[in-house]
Amino acid sequence: MDMRLELVCVPVSDVDRAKEFYERVGFVLDHDHTVSDEVRFVQLTPPGSACSIAIGDGLTDMPPGSVRGLQMVIDDADAARADLLARGVEVSEVDEQPWGRFVHFSDPDGNAWALQQMPAWT
Repeated sequence: MDMRLELVCVPVSDVDRAKEFYERVGFVLDHDHTVSDEVRFVQLTPPGSACSIAIGDGLTDMPPGSVRGLQMVIDDADAARADLLARGVEVSEVDEQPWGRFVHFSDPDGNAWALQQMPAWT
């Protein structure tokens, strides 16, 4: 049985601010629907990803900024860092580890992301 992760909820305090941030990072806006006075569903997808994120109102009871350890694989950590800096995103220096090269950033609420360039031996 296949199981494909397709959507991860990311809790935010200000939907419009978070939406602007993720679009600036390069995520593609798939949906922005106000379902009711209590529910707004915004779906964004990182370029090249089969998994999207959902931000909005009434989607989760997780506190804003509580998600840590979200990770995406990239081809080139230096190029990804340069691209994010050019987009005005605060991003870490490249972190060299035996298991890959990483850059880190957080959204305005503190939800933390890692971008991993896989090592050559993988």
